[in-house]
Amino acid sequence: MSDTSAPIPSLADRARPIEAGAPVVGVHFFGATPVFVLGEEALLFAPADGERRVTIHGGAILASKSDGTRIVTGGDDGKLVATDADGSHQVIATDDKKRWIDQVALGPDGAVAWSEGKVAHVRTKKGELRSFEAPSTVAGLAFAPKGLRAAIAHYNGATLWFPNAAGAAPQKFEWKGSHLGVTFSPDGKFLITTMQESALHGWRIADGQHMRMTGYSARVRSLGWTAGGAFLATSGSEQLILWPFDGKDGPMRRQPKMLAASKARVTMMACHPRQPVVAVGYADGAVLLVRIDDGALIKARQADSQPISALGWDTSGQMLAFGTELGAAGVLTL
Repeated sequence: MSDTSAPIPSLADRARPIEAGAPVVGVHFFGATPVFVLGEEALLFAPADGERRVTIHGGAILASKSDGTRIVTGGDDGKLVATDADGSHQVIATDDKKRWIDQVALGPDGAVAWSEGKVAHVRTKKGELRSFEAPSTVAGLAFAPKGLRAAIAHYNGATLWFPNAAGAAPQKFEWKGSHLGVTFSPDGKFLITTMQESALHGWRIADGQHMRMTGYSARVRSLGWTAGGAFLATSGSEQLILWPFDGKDGPMRRQPKMLAASKARVTMMACHPRQPVVAVGYADGAVLLVRIDDGALIKARQADSQPISALGWDTSGQMLAFGTELGAAGVLTL
């Protein structure tokens, strides 16, 4: 286990500071342009030659996803908005009852999913709309890596829904408790949910075999798959926790790898798109780059008591953007 109390090489002074002026709840890239999702109303485009804010919602922004060509956001104004690289944006769905849209997912061939209350929706690239009523409030959405399948996290488990197969029965995966987020493994073999308690739960999709992943000090709020899908990296403890998924049984009967230990809790993480490296953000404001193979560390941001609330890489893995709960932000070019 790495000890962050030892001297760590630092690139923090190379980061370009950005004053977001509002809590940062997400970060995405259009090419080399970082875009910070602010907690209220706007996106902040922050290319090297100037910054500009684009107001897209009439209230809080609750969820955001990007495929590199658009950023899709859901808000407490009941609107789903797609924003392009030039800042132009359009409302692509509205809830008539103005219920919060707090779950968004982007899928294959331009598909987009969102939810309000118990109802999940999928709109295909052709504009076809499909809807599904979950057993309880939709708490998480994700698309499978292949085919048009959507996973829905809800109370007492998760459901696999096939939007284009009207006669196909949804596939149910049950486990008692409140499931708040969901992800597929990159090979499509495993389904993992985050829970209200300090744990993850998973299933092997082929046979429904359960996987229980515990040992956290807090609820897991940030997770992602490392390049190649060998590990599921997670927040929720005072170190980065990586569950192995490089075999047919996933993490069953195996221990996680734990790296970058700190006195502060990990609040956010972002896996490098090409290398076995993870950016890790902490509650004390520090950001570390962690090499999985040997646990080597590089500091990307100094601690300043501003909890990290957003982290993201560009597609080349040469730029890392970060934001905090108090509105500080920055971009590090490697």
